[in-house]
Amino acid sequence: MPLRKSPDVKPQIAQITPPAAIAGGELQIRGKGFARSARPRVTIGEVGAPVVIGSDSLVIARVPEGATAGEVVIESGALASDSWACDIGLLIADSLHPVANPAVDAFGNVYSTFSGSRGQKVPVAVYKIDLNFVMKPFINELMNATGLAFDPQGLLYISSRHDGFIYQVTPTGNMSVFVEGMGVATGIAFDGQQNLYVGDRSGTIFKIAPDRQIFVFATLEPSISAYHLAFGPDGFLYVTGPTTSSFDSVYRVSHAGEVDVFYRGVGRPQGMAFDDEGRLYVAASISGRKGVVRIAPDRRADLFLSGPGIVGLAFTPSRAIVVATTNALYRVDAGIKGRPLG
Repeated sequence: MPLRKSPDVKPQIAQITPPAAIAGGELQIRGKGFARSARPRVTIGEVGAPVVIGSDSLVIARVPEGATAGEVVIESGALASDSWACDIGLLIADSLHPVANPAVDAFGNVYSTFSGSRGQKVPVAVYKIDLNFVMKPFINELMNATGLAFDPQGLLYISSRHDGFIYQVTPTGNMSVFVEGMGVATGIAFDGQQNLYVGDRSGTIFKIAPDRQIFVFATLEPSISAYHLAFGPDGFLYVTGPTTSSFDSVYRVSHAGEVDVFYRGVGRPQGMAFDDEGRLYVAASISGRKGVVRIAPDRRADLFLSGPGIVGLAFTPSRAIVVATTNALYRVDAGIKGRPLG
């Protein structure tokens, strides 16, 4: 007599991708027994997660607001799976308007912009979020704060796409003009020799030497929104500049200013950061899934973190990732060490 499958076998999770998410992101959960006796239910921590697709072997669940603990459980009827750990982002600041990467100082304080629409004067241009996640105004008098970057001495540099200026700010918030005439100044980054690179989204990457001499370093196709810059472990400058295409590229610029395509096939790529293993993290979409795409040195890419409206990211000294959306910051304790900047 053939054995019948027991209806009391609990759901089994075999894989969850991507390994990290923020609120609004979607997790693809694969396994078996998800819908044996009833439509599957998903909890993340203690919070119920909306099920977008639910079948016996695949569930797609959306991370709800308020989910922080990353223990994912699938229930089918009275039976529940073992929990599966994911890295779920904690909301650390909202009511912001970032348009690029946040910046993190040597102590782990996070800086982010309220950029505003073109020509909009806002009460606070840059906020500082301390280690207790307390958000305080840092810079007030600045129009359309865009890119942020620290130099090795701990001075913060801010680009303004309104006036084409790059501002230099001390840790106490004293601000002065560093250079001007940078066009529609957006992304900024330092190399290992303390040269500052500025992306003018109309088609130019400028190089500013420590003595403030200005050079045209490279030219690219204009971007509809911004250039975002990051230096890789190879010393090359990596650039994204989203266009109207859903099949955009991450570019790589040599020391001589020669531009080539490092990776093609991401949608609306924006802010970037490298980890200490040379993997590149890009705020973008891949295969229609939005979030943070991770590209290995051999140019294999996958979705590392799922979430909507992500414009940038930065690593912290405590091996966390700060993810910036169009209006908020999340902290994801991924346990990944970022590559030292500059």
